[in-house]
Amino acid sequence: MPVPDKRNELRRHFRHERNNLSQAQQTFASEQLLMQCSALTEYQNAHVVACYLAQDGEIVLNPLINDAWLKGKTVCLPVLHPFCKGHLIFVHYRQNSKMQTNRFGILEPKLNACDIVPVAKLDVIFTPLVAFDDSAQRLGMGGGFYDRTLAPVTRHEIPLQIYGVAHDCQKVSNGLKNEKWDIPMHKIITPSHIYSHT
Repeated sequence: MPVPDKRNELRRHFRHERNNLSQAQQTFASEQLLMQCSALTEYQNAHVVACYLAQDGEIVLNPLINDAWLKGKTVCLPVLHPFCKGHLIFVHYRQNSKMQTNRFGILEPKLNACDIVPVAKLDVIFTPLVAFDDSAQRLGMGGGFYDRTLAPVTRHEIPLQIYGVAHDCQKVSNGLKNEKWDIPMHKIITPSHIYSHT
C-alpha cells in the first residue's frame, strides 16, 4: 500500500477512536493532561504559550489555557494566514477576545495586527495531532499547516519547545514513517505519559 494511503488509513482510524470517547472520558483526559503539562519545567518557565481550540475529538486544552491565564502567561491561538496559503500565524488570545469561524469551521481570534505574536516569541507550543508513536513522531491531519509554519524553527534554531498533545488511544503500535517535511516534536504528551523525541 502506498505511504499516502497508509497515512490516510491511520487518520481515519484514530479520528474514529478519539471521537468515540465519551464526554466524561474527554473531561478526565483534559484534566490529566493539565497535570502532565504543569509538571514540565519548560511550561512552568514559559511566558508565551500557543494552544489550540479542540475539534473533531481532539484532546481539549481549555483547562491548560485557563491555567496559563491564571499564571499570567500570554496565550496564543493559531489563525489561518490571510496571505500565505497553508501557513498559520499566532494571535494573542484573551478571555474577552472576539472570535470568528475560519473556513474549516474552527474558532479563532478575530485578526488584529497588534495581537500577532511571531513564532520566535513563543516559548512552548502545544499542537494537535491524529496519531503518534513511541519516539514522539506526529501524524497530523495532512494539511501541513504546522509543518510549514514551524519549519523556520528548525532552520534557525529558535528555542521553541514543540509539544504534540493527544489522547492515549491515538498511539500507534508500530513506528510512524517520518516524511522529510515533518517537523519533529520535542515531546508528545498524553493524559498518562510523556514521550520524548529520540
